[in-house]
Amino acid sequence: MNKIVLTGYMASGKTTIGKLLSQSSGLKYVDLDEVIEQTAATDIKTIFKEKGEVYFRKLEHQVLKDVLAKDEECILALGGGTPCYTNNHLLLQDDNVISVYLKASIAELVLRLENNKHERPLLADVTDDELEEFVAKHLFDRAYYYNHAKHIIAVDGKLPETIVNEIMSIF
Repeated sequence: MNKIVLTGYMASGKTTIGKLLSQSSGLKYVDLDEVIEQTAATDIKTIFKEKGEVYFRKLEHQVLKDVLAKDEECILALGGGTPCYTNNHLLLQDDNVISVYLKASIAELVLRLENNKHERPLLADVTDDELEEFVAKHLFDRAYYYNHAKHIIAVDGKLPETIVNEIMSIF
């Protein structure tokens, strides 16, 4: 059973595209972060605060493997950092995975993030003046992992429906 796995930096559109793709395809939408929170019976912010990032990344890896092993098709949106830890990027190459990197430029990501930084714990201490440099550095560090996706779709300036149609043409 194939899983359509969406990866990309925060604000690249994984949730929006995932939900629209689910509606268009009839496949169930799964947000990895929500599954992690259900598994841990607490939110991710609390996991980081009480148990640390190493614990979170181990849990994230196990939950990802569990979701990918299930015998059901779905649209799966990963967290922005998911491919970058515990060799999760290699799971994007599995035979039952159609992995898609939603690639947004630094300028596009900054534009999308500057108005909702308060919703992103990773950006809590980043000032508006530091945001572009922060995103650029992070994206540089993560690009290697994101580029392991089987398909790369540039999202800058595109309507969500256009992106969904591009993904639908893949499978």
